[in-house]
Amino acid sequence: MKVIDLTHTISEDMPVYPGTEQPKLKPANSYEKDGFKETLLCMYSHTGTHVDPPSHLYAEGTSLDAFDASRFVGRALKIDCRDIADGEPITMAALNSRLELARQADFLLFNTGWDKKWGSEAYFGDYPCIADDVVDFILSTDKKGIGFDVIGVDPIADSGLVRHRKLFKHNEIVNIENLKDLDKCPDGLFWFFALPLKWKNADGAPIRAIAFIED
Repeated sequence: MKVIDLTHTISEDMPVYPGTEQPKLKPANSYEKDGFKETLLCMYSHTGTHVDPPSHLYAEGTSLDAFDASRFVGRALKIDCRDIADGEPITMAALNSRLELARQADFLLFNTGWDKKWGSEAYFGDYPCIADDVVDFILSTDKKGIGFDVIGVDPIADSGLVRHRKLFKHNEIVNIENLKDLDKCPDGLFWFFALPLKWKNADGAPIRAIAFIED
């Protein structure tokens, strides 16, 4: 088997969504003083590689802890969008050549190549976003979730979060942001795990996202 880590490392100097604070990793206990090491973590629930549930946008929406764990595991398909120019929409044209696999997948993971900009101001730029026809396809095929190697499913300039709202308003689906190294995933279906921290009424949580490729 082969395991591919699709997760950015959490650190105090990592990129965060504009307007939020960077994580704080404060030493709480030390080898010298206490005989063991422990760290106090302070960070927003949507830090780094993370997952959004419907409760991120809607008070009556399902929170992460209310989902069965099976909701975060399934067969995924990588959609290669690296040829789409900055600011251009990801339309069904990106999926049409692999439509049957896209229908079978539990998760669609959109590989824009934007993760290579991680750590620079360019990461907050005009990344490609999925168009309405892709959102409609996702919802009509009852996906468990979708994922991106960018900081949001909506453009940073869209304060209305139109795509988030359409995804979550009437659907039990999760949205994963800030993935990395999707280009290392195979072209066919593969196992995908995106298990979040389980905290009460979770509106989002960091995950350790991995691709699992069977021999």
